[in-house]
Amino acid sequence: MPSAVRFGVNYTPSEGWFHHWLDFDLDSVRADLDSIAALGLDHIRVFPIWPYFQPNRSLIRPRAVEQLVALADAAAERGMDVNVDGLQGHLSSFDFLPAWTQTWHRRNLFTDPEVVEGQAEYLRTLAAALADRPNFIGMTVGNEVNQFSAGPHPDPDRTEPGLVDAWLERMLTACEKGAPGKLHLHAEYDAAWYQDDMPFTPAQAARRGAVTAVHSWVFNGTAQRHGRTGVATEHHAAYLIELSKAWADDPARPVWLQEVGAPAPLVPAEHAAAFTEATVANALDCTDLWGITWWCSHDVSRGLADFPELEYGLGLLSNDRRPKDSARALARAARSAREHPDPPKVRTTALVVPDDPAGRSVCAPGGPVFEAFFRLTADGARPTTVLVSRANDVEHLTARGITEVVTPDQVP
Repeated sequence: MPSAVRFGVNYTPSEGWFHHWLDFDLDSVRADLDSIAALGLDHIRVFPIWPYFQPNRSLIRPRAVEQLVALADAAAERGMDVNVDGLQGHLSSFDFLPAWTQTWHRRNLFTDPEVVEGQAEYLRTLAAALADRPNFIGMTVGNEVNQFSAGPHPDPDRTEPGLVDAWLERMLTACEKGAPGKLHLHAEYDAAWYQDDMPFTPAQAARRGAVTAVHSWVFNGTAQRHGRTGVATEHHAAYLIELSKAWADDPARPVWLQEVGAPAPLVPAEHAAAFTEATVANALDCTDLWGITWWCSHDVSRGLADFPELEYGLGLLSNDRRPKDSARALARAARSAREHPDPPKVRTTALVVPDDPAGRSVCAPGGPVFEAFFRLTADGARPTTVLVSRANDVEHLTARGITEVVTPDQVP
C-alpha cells in the first residue's frame, strides 16, 4: 500500500479524444498534462487503443509504442505516474477490437489460442517498453473487458468462469514478464459484482492481480432510484469498495477506485462538485484504499459525433483545458488527504453477502444486500461487507475487527 491514498485521473486527450493516437501530437499531450498537473494529481491512467497499436496479430507498431513511452515520459516530467490499460477494448460506448478478431476473422477473445497469444504478446510488449520508467505503475489488462463476455453486449464472446480464470492468469503473466515487480491488475465493470450470468466473477476481481479495481457509475439505476443526493448515490463508490472485500482472500487487500464520475443529467453539471466531494469523502472512509482515479480529465469535443450525451461533459476540465468546479473539489480533497491524513475508523458491523457467483443480483441496485447496506449507512452504523460462509470467515472477521454480523433481513 502507498503511504497515502493516490489521487489521479483517467486521461482523455482534449484534442481528438483517443483517436489522438492516429496523429499523435506530443505538444498537445504536454499541454493536457500541464492542466492535469496543475490540479495536484499524482497519476494518470492512459488508454492505447488496441487496434491502433496492434492492427495485425503479428504487428505491434513500434512507432505507436514509442509514442506511448513519450507520453509516459511527459507525465514524469510533470511529477505524475502512469498506469497503462492494454486491451482497448470498450470506451465510452464504442468497441475497439482489431480486425483480426472480427467479421471474416471472428474468433473468441477469451478462448481462441491464437487470439490469446496475440493479446499476451501485446501486453508483454507494452509492459516491457515501460519497465525501466520509474513512474510506470504497471498494466491494467484492459478496460472493462468483461462486457464482451455476456449480455447486454449485442455480440458477446461467450465463455465460462474457469476459462476466464485461465485467460486472466495468461494476461497477468504476460504483464509481469514484460515488467517484473510492477503493480499489474485487471478491471471489470460492475456487472462482475451484480450480474448473475457474468463469467467474470467477484472472486477473480478480488484475487487476481496486485489490487482489486472497482468502477463506480451511479447511472446503473442507483441515481435513478435514490436521486443525486441520496445516501446510496453518494456512497455507491464506497459500497463497491467494501463489497469487493467480501471475496478477497487477504483481508487487507488494497482496492483501487479506478473509475468514478459525475454523469449528467442524473448529476447535473451545477451539482457535480458536491457529488465529487461527497463521493471522495465516503471512499476515503474505507480502509485499504489504494487510490481514487476520476473519470475523466477532459471533456469530449462536441465536434465528435455519436457519443452518449453524458460523455461530452464528464471531464474535470473543459475541452479547452479550463478546470471546472468538480476539478477544484477533487484538487482540494487530494491536497487535504496529503496534508491532513485521517485514517478511517475500523468498521465493526459485517453484512452477509452470498458465497455464490450465480446469486450476485442480490448485491445490485434494488437488491436486498444493496438496500440493507445503505439503510445501515443512513443509520450511522457504517457497515462493511464480508463473506461469512467461507472457510476463512473467522480469520476475516478477526483481522478486520468485526464484532457484529447481520443478514439483510435483519436490517430494519
